[in-house]
Amino acid sequence: MSDTDLDARSDRGSDYADLSRLVRGAGLLDRQPRRYAARVAVVLGCLALMGVVFVRLGSSWWQTATAAGFAMLFAQLAFLGHDAGHRQIFRSRRANDAVGVVCGNLVTGISYGWWVDKHNRHHAHPNTEGRDPDIVVAPLSFTPGQAATQRGLRALFVRHQAALFFPLLMVEGLHLHAASVRAVICRSGLRRRRAEAGLLVLHSVGYLAAVFVVLSVPQAIVFILVNQALFGLYLGSSFAPNHKGMPILTEADNLDYLRRQVLTSRNVRGGRLLDALLGGLNYQIEHHLFPSMPRPNLRHAQPLIRQFCTEHGIAYHETTLIQSWAQGLAHLRAIGTGSTRPGND
Repeated sequence: MSDTDLDARSDRGSDYADLSRLVRGAGLLDRQPRRYAARVAVVLGCLALMGVVFVRLGSSWWQTATAAGFAMLFAQLAFLGHDAGHRQIFRSRRANDAVGVVCGNLVTGISYGWWVDKHNRHHAHPNTEGRDPDIVVAPLSFTPGQAATQRGLRALFVRHQAALFFPLLMVEGLHLHAASVRAVICRSGLRRRRAEAGLLVLHSVGYLAAVFVVLSVPQAIVFILVNQALFGLYLGSSFAPNHKGMPILTEADNLDYLRRQVLTSRNVRGGRLLDALLGGLNYQIEHHLFPSMPRPNLRHAQPLIRQFCTEHGIAYHETTLIQSWAQGLAHLRAIGTGSTRPGND
């Protein structure tokens, strides 16, 4: 999904078209290849350094610390793959896709093509029943309708889903790997199927070989479990604050593009450190309005977009990281217990 496509579908007199002209006029959609080159160099440099530490440390239970470090770096590379999927890095789709499959398939073991298709469907219809794949995530229920269909153990899980949410994120990494394998084997219409499959195989062979050659079998198993659990927890904790606990729309809700994106998204307040830790996803409103806006420009676009929303009477929701998690968990708890859905503070 690109901003050019969105502009083409907007009336010239629409609020979104007016905002788009302001954003383009401020140069906020201009690519930042040097900034991305520096970011890639830093992440890859840290990855190489972590690899040296891993080899030098050898067979040791202290490798659980390097497992945590690798989890954070894998997530940072996943964020770069996310940016490439939105064509934030280069104007060329081919160049962005090259970065995406390397960061996704080769380094993190996640199918880039599968993820881009799923993520674009989310962007087109965020928090919309029947349209957004991110609110159809078994075994969770995000709407009363979903909860009402659960029976037996699934119903019991949903009743306690708020308490189980963060533990569940620890298996999200394994779920992403499994979904990626299914996609390259079974999914029709997947572009670059052979290349993606080959890179996933290279990732798996390289990852497992490095772990089992350097570590003893028990240490290797613990390393993998810790690494994948923290990888899933980090990614899930970065994406969850963006929409969980925000209004969920139905097919009958007739909102324009601007309001649909803003009202279903939540920003997370923080400085540059939080920007780096969350991969720019804390500027979720700006990102959803302009998906191809380069990550370094999001923080500069925020004041302009927030003021525009204020002037047009559009609720612009922003909170702290802890409050965003609390609001998401409160929503899950309300759905699980069947109580009235809590409002957003």
